[in-house]
Amino acid sequence: METYGGRRGQTERDAITVEIGYALFSAAFAAAVLFGAVAGPALLFELPYTMELLLLRTAMVLAPVLFLARVVSVLVRFRPGRTQPSQPGRTNPDS
Repeated sequence: METYGGRRGQTERDAITVEIGYALFSAAFAAAVLFGAVAGPALLFELPYTMELLLLRTAMVLAPVLFLARVVSVLVRFRPGRTQPSQPGRTNPDS
């Protein structure tokens, strides 16, 4: 945004849209991989009932938590208007 309280330009809106899409897609992928890794043995092999139940419920709790954590972490790192260092790896312009 150019000024405080001003409207966003098209490029800023596009950047935000792309970042939200990336956050949602990467979070869904990570949650699916986690769910498959935790619940996979219960779905593929014949395990005792309590073990199957434990694995499935653990996966159903952890996958949404990972999804939300991933979305939040991606969107917090992306802050429109935050200036980038002029030289990669350096945070102080005088360094």
